[in-house]
Amino acid sequence: MKFSSDEGERRYAALVRRAQHAVVGLDFDGTLAPIVENPAEAHIHPGASAVLVELAREVLAIAVITGRPARQALDLGGLEDVGDALADMGKELYLFGQYGSERWNTRERHIIAPRPARGLATFERELPRLLRAADAAEAYVEDKGLAVAVHTRRMTEPAAAYRRLLPVLTEQAERNGLQVEPGRNVIEIRSPGTHKGQVVDRLVGTLKPTGFLFAGDDLGDLDAFEALDPLQESGVATLRVCSASDEESTLLKMADVVVPGPDGVLDLLRRLAADARLARVAHA
Repeated sequence: MKFSSDEGERRYAALVRRAQHAVVGLDFDGTLAPIVENPAEAHIHPGASAVLVELAREVLAIAVITGRPARQALDLGGLEDVGDALADMGKELYLFGQYGSERWNTRERHIIAPRPARGLATFERELPRLLRAADAAEAYVEDKGLAVAVHTRRMTEPAAAYRRLLPVLTEQAERNGLQVEPGRNVIEIRSPGTHKGQVVDRLVGTLKPTGFLFAGDDLGDLDAFEALDPLQESGVATLRVCSASDEESTLLKMADVVVPGPDGVLDLLRRLAADARLARVAHA
């Protein structure tokens, strides 16, 4: 774990002091789960469930905020079992899928989701032609229900294919009133108007925390990082954690703490749980 500055270290210490009233927000892929070539095999880190349960004893709530469909994240993360464990100790686990379009929590136990955007079906019909035109017919297309994701990771030259596809898919998405979400060798097309920053605001409005940590690894997490700025200015203790990789560096310059992938994220959460426990006992 590496603090980006002395200020980052101070922000961590402030979060520890307020841990019992803090929300911990976590991305899924690249943060709780290692990045893999086949998205359907992106299972949560084997140590994550135990760490989340341990951490939940010391914080107000935990929220997983992901671009994945909620059902996928629940299954690949074993998060319903984690939710059971948290509920037994009177704690909440929130899951927001597809950047907040889908919602699930340990109290309601069912996924709330809207209908797909009107232009999405039209976009998907045009997609094979667009892939061929960009010399990327071999790209893997993932139907996410409320979105479609085009992955170049399996291709011979993934970065070059990504660069060819991004402007082509962006133009077609805009014609159909859709939003493009660039990521690590993946381009996602979805309904506009929903992003992770709005989820952070929703959690703050509902739970009224005095601390908020968010950990992410990709461009889709940028909105969540930015949503912490006004919270910090209003007196909420915030901490931005970047799960670093060689593929994406955008979050590095904004992060208070930089860790090496999911292993580093879990190490940080273990340390936070331990430090928060010590602080709680000391003030008992």
